[in-house]
Amino acid sequence: MNAGRRGDEACVEAEPECLYGLRPARIGDIPRLQEIEDVAGRMPYGLGLIDESLDASFPTGRLQHLVQRGQAWVACTHAGEMVGFLLVSEREGRAYIEEMDVLPEHGRRGIGTKLIERVAEWAVRAGLPRLTLSTFRDVSWNAPFYAKRGFRVVPSPDWSEGMRAIRAHEAQHGLTVEARVTLP
Repeated sequence: MNAGRRGDEACVEAEPECLYGLRPARIGDIPRLQEIEDVAGRMPYGLGLIDESLDASFPTGRLQHLVQRGQAWVACTHAGEMVGFLLVSEREGRAYIEEMDVLPEHGRRGIGTKLIERVAEWAVRAGLPRLTLSTFRDVSWNAPFYAKRGFRVVPSPDWSEGMRAIRAHEAQHGLTVEARVTLP
């Protein structure tokens, strides 16, 4: 296992009966987070949802900023291998899930749910009333996943200016915006 795959310590928050634990991300984790994003980000390729020529990785400077602010968490095995992460920002007085990625071979094991629960706890402590995000409507690991966790679709006439700006940004980066929904 190379250094990019391990943090300085195992996820000490993991319960013995759980396969995965969570911890706040650290600056040294960024190369591994980018690897995870690259692998997980290719999952919708070939579904007609992304113009791969325009698809861009999460900006490194923005990633560093969120890690430094304590707005990024990693999921890892008991051995310390990072296998997923979640990034959240504050937008319009709400907690906005910027990115959540889990390596496909570790999917469907509750990691995403644990990450959302953790960010929901953070949002409450930060005084942010709800979580929002933008995601693909019909991809099983996107909107249907979030709907099972209480998120609901916001019709476009009810979007805030910030949500409209997010949608415009998504279009610039090759996402098929007609296939995306906003969820609070």
